[in-house]
Amino acid sequence: MLLPIQGFEKMPLGSLEEAINPIVSFVPDVEQMVWFDKQNCSDPKDGLTNDESASIMLYTMEWEPYEKSFYKLPSTRHVVYRGIKSNLTAQYVRGSRLVWWGFSSCTLSIETLKNERFLGNKGVRTLFSIDCQSAKNIRSHSFYAEEDEILLLPARQFEVIDCLDQGNGLHIIQLRETQPKFPLIKLN
Repeated sequence: MLLPIQGFEKMPLGSLEEAINPIVSFVPDVEQMVWFDKQNCSDPKDGLTNDESASIMLYTMEWEPYEKSFYKLPSTRHVVYRGIKSNLTAQYVRGSRLVWWGFSSCTLSIETLKNERFLGNKGVRTLFSIDCQSAKNIRSHSFYAEEDEILLLPARQFEVIDCLDQGNGLHIIQLRETQPKFPLIKLN
């Protein structure tokens, strides 16, 4: 197990325009994307600044200077769903605990998972049903609000409750978020 990540929340937060400046020559239209998102983020909810809300909107557009903004959103308890186009049941043994180290995009709506981009209805797939305590509802800040996106932040620990082979290539894994003995990411 790795030591907790510390100190990143103390780093100064610049403007979104400053954050993208080093990559303007590498990422086509990034300045246009920032301008567009900031136009759509007036009076953001959840106590976020215009730049923080716009950075989350950029995340939903596959852009990533957003990390600090997510930690300011309130944590809520939800059962959320995540679809993966692969059979992951061998990695998720009932009763075991594991950590998801990256950001995990989930949804409140199973209907969203019908879309082939997320899970679809054919091929080998895994549907995660996750009872989580630290969900971040980003719908109000998302470019795709209709997806009811819930974000799980990095370093979340889960217990595997059960796995089910539903047939037709669909596997369901039920997870519950648990708290590790010590935080895996330290925040103030």
